[in-house]
Amino acid sequence: MVPEGWEEKTIAECLRDKKSMAYGILQPGDDVEGGVPMLRTVDIAENGMSNTKVLRVSQELHQEYSRTSLEGGEVLFSVMGTVGRGMVVPDLCKGWNVNRALAVIRLNEGVDPYYFCEYLKSPFINDRLKEQAIGSAQKRINLGDLKKHKVNIPPLVEQHKIANILSAWDDAIATTEQLLANSEQQKKTLTQQLLTGKMRLPEFGQSGSGGFRQKTLPDGWAYERIGDFAEEVAERNTEREESPVLSCSKYDGFVDSLKYFKKKVYSSDTSNYKVIRRGEFGFPANHVEEGSIGLQSTYERGIVSPIYVVFRVDSERVDKLFLYKMLKTDHYRQVFAASTSASVDRRGSLRWKQFSNIKVPLPNLEEQKAISRVIQLSEREEKLLKQSLEKLRSEKRALMQQLLTGKRRVKTAESEPATA
Repeated sequence: MVPEGWEEKTIAECLRDKKSMAYGILQPGDDVEGGVPMLRTVDIAENGMSNTKVLRVSQELHQEYSRTSLEGGEVLFSVMGTVGRGMVVPDLCKGWNVNRALAVIRLNEGVDPYYFCEYLKSPFINDRLKEQAIGSAQKRINLGDLKKHKVNIPPLVEQHKIANILSAWDDAIATTEQLLANSEQQKKTLTQQLLTGKMRLPEFGQSGSGGFRQKTLPDGWAYERIGDFAEEVAERNTEREESPVLSCSKYDGFVDSLKYFKKKVYSSDTSNYKVIRRGEFGFPANHVEEGSIGLQSTYERGIVSPIYVVFRVDSERVDKLFLYKMLKTDHYRQVFAASTSASVDRRGSLRWKQFSNIKVPLPNLEEQKAISRVIQLSEREEKLLKQSLEKLRSEKRALMQQLLTGKRRVKTAESEPATA
């Protein structure tokens, strides 16, 4: 039901004229130095332009596709590949062009481009467009079909007000995204420097020069074989005790396989599966070079595929979290890859014999624990920012549902009786 004072129009009726929606450049070719900048889907972020490197096309190609030369103020909407991204063209992009995956939409004077763009990105129309996209290898929306979609259009002054409200939420989201990006980079740098001794907590002495080599470590640190402080665990699930089947992912560590994959990807007979208890480490011997190594901290008892290597460490010598963070660095992912390549195992696996010979830099236990606490604090800050960002996005989606459908009306100078 269309709210009082609003009109339901097709997208075609919102256009400046019949030629005011077009695809961009079909074959952009190579990046041309000194050429005309060209926007792609990847250049569109959730709240405007992203920071990606803008490609350039030749003047000849730009002239051939002059119909999509940007004026500023148009709406760009991705209709191929990653369908559903949109933004209003900023003034700095005047004279630029776009590639084939984007539609350039020029609206008539009765439609605010910011309101229109928010409407296209709103879940109640965006999800529908994605569902209707055709193609298997690459999804796409036909412009003729896009023009048939209907949009609720309030009076122009109300469009402006709605767009401004949603823009304020976009600003808050963008600010939080930047804070999160800064936090992630700071955490990565801090973790790298603390784990290699390049930065040292004040109470533990002078820093080293940094790196994963013995000669760069601070005084008091040792370069030790994993096998010197850890042992393999070979306990099997022979009694078929009921325990969650776990998988180790690259980013999330150990996860419940059934919940993570949303289907059963393991054998019905788990009697030969390995038991991994809380506080033990594990990795799939044939995928560890991807960074798939985890510290099992969720369940008292879990089981993993026989392909996994499971081990425990001497807690009087090594802090588990410290070691886990060390083994998750890019450096050790490369070490695992090199060790796997050098392995005589014809299946391309890294077994305990080779893994246990890998060396890691270790300070004393007290310093390890102190470093772990600092890293945990940094991760907690990052987690809080992620939660805040998700909350803002969720609240904006809910607000879009209310404002863009007229379920909640905004007050304007021209509509005093408005309800909210």
